[in-house]
Amino acid sequence: MSTLTTSTLPVHRKTVARVALFGLSEPSHNLLTDCFRQFGVETIALERQDAARLQSEKFEACVLPLDRSAGDIIELARESSSNSRIVIFGLGGSAQDALRYSKLCINAVFHEPLERTAAIKLVRATRMLVMHEFRRYVRIPVMTEVGLSMSDGARLTATSQEISSGGMSLKTNHPPEPGSMVEVSFSLLTLPRVWVRGNVTWRKTNRTFGIRFDTTDDRRQRLKEWITGYLET
Repeated sequence: MSTLTTSTLPVHRKTVARVALFGLSEPSHNLLTDCFRQFGVETIALERQDAARLQSEKFEACVLPLDRSAGDIIELARESSSNSRIVIFGLGGSAQDALRYSKLCINAVFHEPLERTAAIKLVRATRMLVMHEFRRYVRIPVMTEVGLSMSDGARLTATSQEISSGGMSLKTNHPPEPGSMVEVSFSLLTLPRVWVRGNVTWRKTNRTFGIRFDTTDDRRQRLKEWITGYLET
């Protein structure tokens, strides 16, 4: 009676989501590695000079400090056929630093100094997108500059937090009141600037607020098509 050796058994390796950590300090690297590990996500430590690997290897996400050189790394990823839809986390910097690269679609930002509870909360909120579980995740975390035109003619500028085909959450210094009618305008990576009507449905003390898009506004279709393409790429 023969026995099977391990060399004759088929090996099935589970695909693991990988996150590239670019040029992080040891404390930041260790904390984020632990946070991602809790959700079954592997982290890979890379230096800035390793950025070319984004064009030859597949990564589900990357984390990089939001300094002046961040744009070069983001562009390498976005121009890569394998990583054009990579989830990009910024580290540190101000809202203005994030918006500097908004056209390249930064998804979310870990604020410095890093705090474990806040970091885990952000990883939990974005894990479905990182792990490509799109059917269960319909809101896309993405930071971009959004212009708001109020019904009284006033204009505001906000930063998006999450976007879906039905609405979006944003943050600004002076959020409008719930019930306010607005028209928002923004652009996203391959989506040229789009305008959509909506109304403010909620507002929180942390200066975030939510908008539900007007379902009768046909311009919303362009955003729906972009979101479908984003999730299927």
